[in-house]
Amino acid sequence: MTTPTVLACDDETFILRALQMKLSRAGLNVITAADGAEGWDKLNRTHVDLLITDLQMPRMDGLELIRQVRLQQEMASLPVILLTAKGFEYDAASLQQLYAGLVLIAKPFSPRELLLTVQSLLQTGETSLTEASPAQPAARFSSPSLSRSAAAARPND
Repeated sequence: MTTPTVLACDDETFILRALQMKLSRAGLNVITAADGAEGWDKLNRTHVDLLITDLQMPRMDGLELIRQVRLQQEMASLPVILLTAKGFEYDAASLQQLYAGLVLIAKPFSPRELLLTVQSLLQTGETSLTEASPAQPAARFSSPSLSRSAAAARPND
């Protein structure tokens, strides 16, 4: 079995370092990109099992990156986590219609809860839109089977 690869795109270096450290310690391969354009380039050169992207980035924002991913048949079902400091300014139902397979997580987020969400998405391949806030992590807003598997797999920080 090959180790899953996660691409993390964010223009904030400390977020990328935190994601890389947390996900690598969990046994995942992590590739990073400083913006959506760099992320798109890496997606086209490397097999990725999950994409984590910030919403607001230079050159190409997260929504444009996701749109490009969804237009490619071979990437259309790629699980995506969208990180946003803007809170829930975007309507979840509209995002689901435009960007199927999206988990929305507001910054600041718990690295542990993000890891649980990543592990659940990689295990189940579930890609329905879920929302989370720091008080209500994404893993708890997924389907009942996803929530149970995330709770059972809860690692110590």
